[in-house]
Amino acid sequence: MSTMSDEKNMRLLGGSSLGWRDRLARFPTSLLVLLALVTLGGLVVLYSAVGGGDNIDYVWRQSARFLLGVVLMVSISMLGGEKVYRRYAYSFYGFSLFLLLLVFASGTIGMGARRWLVVGFLNLQPSELMKVAMVLALARYFHDRSIATGIGISDLFTPMLMILVPTILVIKQPDLGTAVILVAVAMVVIIAAGLEWKLFAAIIILLGASMPLGWNMMHDYQRRRILTLFSPEKDPLGAGYHIIQSKIAIGSGGLFGKGFMAGSQSQLNFLPERHTDFIFSVLAEEWGFAGGLLLLTMYCMIFLRTLFIASMAADRFGLLTVVGLTALFSFQVIVNMGMVIGLLPVVGIPLPMISYGGSSMLTLMLAMGLMAHVSIYSKQHGRTI
Repeated sequence: MSTMSDEKNMRLLGGSSLGWRDRLARFPTSLLVLLALVTLGGLVVLYSAVGGGDNIDYVWRQSARFLLGVVLMVSISMLGGEKVYRRYAYSFYGFSLFLLLLVFASGTIGMGARRWLVVGFLNLQPSELMKVAMVLALARYFHDRSIATGIGISDLFTPMLMILVPTILVIKQPDLGTAVILVAVAMVVIIAAGLEWKLFAAIIILLGASMPLGWNMMHDYQRRRILTLFSPEKDPLGAGYHIIQSKIAIGSGGLFGKGFMAGSQSQLNFLPERHTDFIFSVLAEEWGFAGGLLLLTMYCMIFLRTLFIASMAADRFGLLTVVGLTALFSFQVIVNMGMVIGLLPVVGIPLPMISYGGSSMLTLMLAMGLMAHVSIYSKQHGRTI
């Protein structure tokens, strides 16, 4: 009786009646192990970044978030059949857009920006959720069309609207870093869907030509962050302080670092935001180039594992979803590391699985659950649609 009921529910959700035992057997355990190893290393660095035992609650909270994320990842990967997330992609996008609008009505303000909604014990950042929702919506749009001759300008009106509306809302919070990530990830999905290269070049030229307009729309502090990137020493106690202290921390770590909880920049509180945006600087100071290289290696292994999932996706929606979510993960790594070493402006992008924070952790685990779902129904297992 329960098996028949399960099969009926599966059909209603949009997919095959693949049993939960089969789904569990096909779950990409190696991906979860890699995520757990990165998070474990991040907890060690976080313990040092917050000063040790007196602030160990930070570590317990982050651990609880990861465990909740594991439950979320496994649940998302097991839910429904092949078509369930394709079917509800637009609904999820609409819900995320509603939450973004709700931020302006009842959101809480932190560090000069209105970005969060208080949901029980969790401070939810809807812009994080929108990163995943946009990927799903664009993947659904281009899956439904399956344009064989390449994407032309007439095929881009709806996707551009889907990108533009949430991007403007995020910029108004203001959160320039997340807005840039949204646009970059969306472009990767569109390119993967078959964007004509001539049109791609035209878009790049158009974006370049609109930079003066974008510059005028920025807040003063955002302009200062960009200008400080080129000469942080001109404002060592103001806009350049973060970059200068971060560079000192990273440079002083040398090859193997100063040792656990032995970094002067982090332990003596010179390094700002050391448990969130600048946690990589703590890692580099205490564990050196070797520690940073190990983390990069782990990130590369996650990247390659998700690309393999994309290559084995059973349909166009699965392929575009995994490509987009992989780009999301990768861009956040690139932007955060570029930010802390002074190659990119300070824009407040967390380091995946390492930086302290609930919304980022849970959103990434949601993304990993979606990719695991694609893996479960991949061609590798003989699942085609």
